[in-house]
Amino acid sequence: MIKFIFAACLSFFSLTLSAQMINVFGESNAQPLVDVVILNLKNQILIKTNDRGQANLIGCQFTDNLRFEALGYQTKELSLAAIAKGNYQIFLIENQFVLNEIVVSASRFEEKKSDVPQHIETIKAKTISFLNQPNTAELLQQSGNILVQKSQAGGGSPIIRGFEANKILMVVDGVRMNNAIYRGGHLQNVLTIDQNMLAKLEVVFGPGSVVYGSDALGGVIHFFSRNPDFSNSDKMLFNANAYTRWSSATNENTNHIVLNFGLKKVAFLSSFTYSDFGNLKQGNQRSDDYPEFGKRPFYQTRINERDSMMVNADINKQKSTGYQQFDFLQKISFNPSDKFKHGINLQYSTSSKINRYDRLTEYNGTKLKYAEWYYGPQSRFLTAYHFSLKSNRKLWNDVRIIASYQAIEESRMSRKFQNNNLESRIESVNVLALNADAAFEIKNHEIRYGSELTYNHVASNANSKNIISGLVSPLSTRYPDGGSKMSSIAFYATHSWEIKPKLIFVNGLRYSHISLNSKFDDKTFFPFPFNDIKQNSGAITGNFGLNYLPNQTWKIAVFASSGFRAPNVDDLTKVFESVPGNIIIPNPDLKSEFTYNADFNISKLITEKVYLTAGTYYTCYRNAIAIQNSTF
Repeated sequence: MIKFIFAACLSFFSLTLSAQMINVFGESNAQPLVDVVILNLKNQILIKTNDRGQANLIGCQFTDNLRFEALGYQTKELSLAAIAKGNYQIFLIENQFVLNEIVVSASRFEEKKSDVPQHIETIKAKTISFLNQPNTAELLQQSGNILVQKSQAGGGSPIIRGFEANKILMVVDGVRMNNAIYRGGHLQNVLTIDQNMLAKLEVVFGPGSVVYGSDALGGVIHFFSRNPDFSNSDKMLFNANAYTRWSSATNENTNHIVLNFGLKKVAFLSSFTYSDFGNLKQGNQRSDDYPEFGKRPFYQTRINERDSMMVNADINKQKSTGYQQFDFLQKISFNPSDKFKHGINLQYSTSSKINRYDRLTEYNGTKLKYAEWYYGPQSRFLTAYHFSLKSNRKLWNDVRIIASYQAIEESRMSRKFQNNNLESRIESVNVLALNADAAFEIKNHEIRYGSELTYNHVASNANSKNIISGLVSPLSTRYPDGGSKMSSIAFYATHSWEIKPKLIFVNGLRYSHISLNSKFDDKTFFPFPFNDIKQNSGAITGNFGLNYLPNQTWKIAVFASSGFRAPNVDDLTKVFESVPGNIIIPNPDLKSEFTYNADFNISKLITEKVYLTAGTYYTCYRNAIAIQNSTF
């Protein structure tokens, strides 16, 4: 009788297990893992996790052992009894180096890194947390993959393969950050990305214009923010994370908090970060060849409404380098089913004024040249709607649409030493964009295609204000005061052919058409014999490559690609007196810049902790836009 009762109880427990849900997460960020293969070692039954990292343990017995396998993660084996003790939650550890990790930037769709011939480096959330940097510019620099130029503490302009600013493309969550006034000098826009909310970022080395269009001459930096977590039960999931950081080098104080609310089909994620950076203090060790390098003996201050030079008590403290920044992220995800996904992405970043330190340390004889030279609050607002659909249609299995709007404002303020006139130039950019991408498979061929529409509107204002009397007078604008409009339409297609399991051929083609129209209303300062500037241009770019995979630890790749950058509002219409007597004037005859690139890379995965790669590349740069002497 006892045996019968025990058998009945065991049978009932087994039936209960058949409906038990298991949840699989990544250990570094606690994000659900999709398509994790769960193998029952006893009966060889395979189960895969869904989009929420869940799987039903159908047909599993309490004594069974399960193996968990996922691309980019270490394999784990556990008994069902041990899993039950862990509340049916499994956390997989990421491989430090892996050829088969999933990347997105090469084609806008998830694919194995081993299938991509381009050189791509990934910085994951675990690494971002470990590096613990004050801002995204420092994160890129400390990653060892990108050089970053800095003119001041609140600066950071990434450089890839010698290309900088408007010659590399930055993308956040599938939306272009580059706009119509990205200039050829140094740019600080990367600071508006909060590294605390990043799930990962991918760096694509070499031209990426086939997939991303204009500006991707030297490479692409794609930032991926965190997504909300869904609940695995009928109860609401809530989790929070917060930290505070202090740094002595800049007397930095950063506070960050993340809140997540998740139900089964809808989830919310909110992120807040506030950073207060004080004056940077440099080291005291200097080269004997440059004993005065970096010293700050004097700084400017106002005494009785007059500029005065004050002795700096600590010559190693870089006066006027401090600033503040606030970042906000709000995401809403709605997944009515495994096929449909909707998402709202709101991002806002703003700063205090950021002093241009190199200008504030210039001298005119024995006196400081500038009393004030700073960038006004640099603000970026992004709102985007994401939609994805999975189906089994002939011409598309996966469709993704992103509709986005961005509002960007930046300004430059300067005042000469012992001059009461503060000159202000303010630029506002509004950007609308629509991206539609699709993918499907035919046997051993993968085809991805899509289109992109963008529209930029630029408003430029300027004035000179006497800081004592308050009198405001007109000043020449940086760009045409009547406004500028820049739009583009593009179509692309890429193809991947698995000739053999060890040999993969990829190719792609894109056509882009760009139009620009700027209008001059007031020509008092520069009496041009025309009222507007117009240009229409087109560009064709392509790529092809070959991957050879002798085994799971080797990868040999060759890749050829072209990139382009269409002249934008900053190139074509800028009217700017960079130095006294030298005026940059509009030139509507400028043509698109092009790069032609060839890569050869070899990679070898030796162990889970040792990964070797070697590569070489050659880039031909044509039609480079540069400032030259001319007469008008």
